[in-house]
Amino acid sequence: MLRFMPVGDSQTIGSAGEHTWRYRLWQHLRATYGGPFALVGPRETLYDKATDAPTSHAYADPDFPRAHLAGWGEGWLHMAPLIGGAVREHRADVLLVALGLIDLGFYTDPAQTAANARLFVIEARTANPRVRMVVLPVVPNALAESDPGFAERVALFNDLLAKTVADLDEPRSPLLLASPPRSYDIHTDTYDGTHPNASGEHRIAAAFADAMHQAWGLAEPYDG
Repeated sequence: MLRFMPVGDSQTIGSAGEHTWRYRLWQHLRATYGGPFALVGPRETLYDKATDAPTSHAYADPDFPRAHLAGWGEGWLHMAPLIGGAVREHRADVLLVALGLIDLGFYTDPAQTAANARLFVIEARTANPRVRMVVLPVVPNALAESDPGFAERVALFNDLLAKTVADLDEPRSPLLLASPPRSYDIHTDTYDGTHPNASGEHRIAAAFADAMHQAWGLAEPYDG
């Protein structure tokens, strides 16, 4: 059994009524991965905008393993202290990580955010020395389009993240930087300039799936 744990912010947890990219990736793995697998993590809910809390189970299709470690408004800063316990408790083999946008927007500068990403990796490996990780660069959003300073912070962090991944990668616990989602356009792949709509969900799922296939021969390239 291969256990995948999605880790992320609002783009990963999703909100009431959505499928989420987690669902799209699960569909892909179910169709193309030749062995048993599961999505694991300590949380299962979506964010409910009406109550401003992660309390919804109203997935567009609830019939899939919904476990994750994602939170609306949470970033590397929040997940680094949690990841060790989550990996240990849920015996995660592969972490699928999409974090950083919220950090740069509200909490930490690029260097601090990169330091928290490094701590995240260390904590995950302390819990499972053979854990594999796929990390998605920050996908610029509408704020990056309207605020050149924020766009610069995103670009700098992505450079630092690439260096962190290269520095920490090791054979027994591979650390992989995924390519940005193919042809991702915030005007057509999000519903508000930040959060993915259906096409955006597919593109994010494809970024993770293609990275795992290209680097590790896992499953097949994403078709969808």
